[in-house]
Amino acid sequence: MADPAYFDDILYPPVEPYETGMLPVGDGNRIYWEQSGNPEGKPVVFLHGGPGGGTSSWNRRFFDPEKYRIILFDQRGCGQSTPHASAPDADLRFNTTWHLVADIELLRRNLGIAQWQVFGGSWGSTLALAYAETHPDVVTELVLRGIFTLRRHELEWFYEGGASAIFPDLWEDYVAQIPVLERSKMIEAYHRRLFDPDPEVHIPAGVAWTRWEASTVTLLPNAELVAEMTEDASATAFARIENHYFVHAGWLREGQLIDDAPSIAHIPTVIVQGRYDMCTPIMTAWDLHRALPDAEFIVVPDASHASSEPGIAKALRGATDAFAG
Repeated sequence: MADPAYFDDILYPPVEPYETGMLPVGDGNRIYWEQSGNPEGKPVVFLHGGPGGGTSSWNRRFFDPEKYRIILFDQRGCGQSTPHASAPDADLRFNTTWHLVADIELLRRNLGIAQWQVFGGSWGSTLALAYAETHPDVVTELVLRGIFTLRRHELEWFYEGGASAIFPDLWEDYVAQIPVLERSKMIEAYHRRLFDPDPEVHIPAGVAWTRWEASTVTLLPNAELVAEMTEDASATAFARIENHYFVHAGWLREGQLIDDAPSIAHIPTVIVQGRYDMCTPIMTAWDLHRALPDAEFIVVPDASHASSEPGIAKALRGATDAFAG
């Protein structure tokens, strides 16, 4: 997707990486990573959404390239990391929340970084909380957007029918892949199809799953975003990884990240949430706000979920500017 024109008024100019690499993280996985900005600047790691979304070049633009050492990486199975989860025989046994937490820590150590800011939206906020709660001493600040913690009622809202009250037309396309008798458990029904080795089964399922999400994450429809996200390989990887995590509740106990949030209350934190976020409704951001009352809590009144929406993007840049030092 081309960078929206309004980015030039809100975010920093495009910047290219000064270093890239592939980090072996075990279990046959290699993750793509890159650094841009100022090599002597304040380190920040960007955690992308999904899980399975991968990074984009415009993600670098939330950070002042003169002040930040900007680290992006693609989580296991997606983006430029290998093996890719779109492969017919994709094996996701070693792709879990705790594998990713370990990957982040391995990347930090390999880059020689003592402490860094952690920036994550949507699933990236989940991973940021899990990482910070596991390694609180290496996190200088948290910038979180579109809060998601994989609690059962969060998953049921978006993937089992709650959001169909707002998007009944789009919901029809999502459920069309699943026979009527299986629709009481949509995540499980999709799991069977997404992990069927036959491309004639798993690709249409992956595209339908991903189209549902891509069509509902912005306040107004964004056809370019939907088209980009529903390309066969990226859509299949995205859907497979997301579904794999959701079937296993993220390998988290129910409510774990909110319950354990007081343990990171000492970390300066900004929470950015769109008022009309249909993917990760404000209820979860509110619960995190109550668990972290000293965190700055920003509700963007005219926004949904996507970090590319103007109000969200402006708030996120404001947060990184405030923490730049």
